[in-house]
Amino acid sequence: MFNARDEVLITSCEDDPRAVGKTGWIVDEVPPGPLTNGRWTVNGVGLFIGPVLCHSHEITKTGKRR
Repeated sequence: MFNARDEVLITSCEDDPRAVGKTGWIVDEVPPGPLTNGRWTVNGVGLFIGPVLCHSHEITKTGKRR
């Protein structure tokens, strides 16, 4: 389970493969629902990469918070 502002490492990303290997933070205040197909919104991934949607198995917590 992830919480808003948790920093995560993106290990794979169906939404945008350029995000793989980068870190960002969880935006969602509540668990994702049908609108995002159960994917978490991850922001701050890179200068030219907007927020990406990732499934839980595609991201790992780093232990830091933003």
